[in-house]
Amino acid sequence: MPSPSPTAATPWRPFIAESVAGLLTGADVRWWLSGGVALDRWLGHGIRPRRNIDVSVVARDLAALVGSLPDGFSAWIETEDDALVALTAADADADVQAVRILDDTAEAWVLQVNVEDGAPRAWVYKRDPRLTLPWASAVLDVDGVPTGAPEVQLVWKALRPRPEDDIDKDAVLPRLDERARSWYERAILSIHPHSSWSIHVRSPHAPAKASWNRRKS
Repeated sequence: MPSPSPTAATPWRPFIAESVAGLLTGADVRWWLSGGVALDRWLGHGIRPRRNIDVSVVARDLAALVGSLPDGFSAWIETEDDALVALTAADADADVQAVRILDDTAEAWVLQVNVEDGAPRAWVYKRDPRLTLPWASAVLDVDGVPTGAPEVQLVWKALRPRPEDDIDKDAVLPRLDERARSWYERAILSIHPHSSWSIHVRSPHAPAKASWNRRKS
């Protein structure tokens, strides 16, 4: 008997990083931990509680990654009207940004797969293709698990940082080496110059409390 389709009430029971690596062991494409869990992995400890766990993959490799999932796991996307549709039933021309992976037996989400951009030799920022980083620097091996570089994860968070993103930045930024920090600072000033995080880059002694890039309530 098929499992019921997931709904808005379907809970998250995220895998840990090692379990994600096991789940994706059959994938013959590049993938990497991304988002907050990537920062935790790189630091070697959790910064704060996380609701879910993310990996990323370039668009051309999404089908192969999802196709490698073992039996008992299914892939779903959220449509513009907030409905959940199996990836296999999505329109061929659907603009897929993220895919949720469901443990069909547990009826819980265990992983989100984010679709990013990339060229053969470099990661490419999906929001602005002027920003690139060689794959060897963009994806790191952290104790056997491919992990997105922390400076890249911070750039993703910089567009409209939430208070919890500020916590992540404050934990990670002091630990970046000179190369990573320089790349991050150049990226913030050139790609997200209106981010509240750019203030501290421009004026290191100024508190980053500007509000011009915050959403209006």
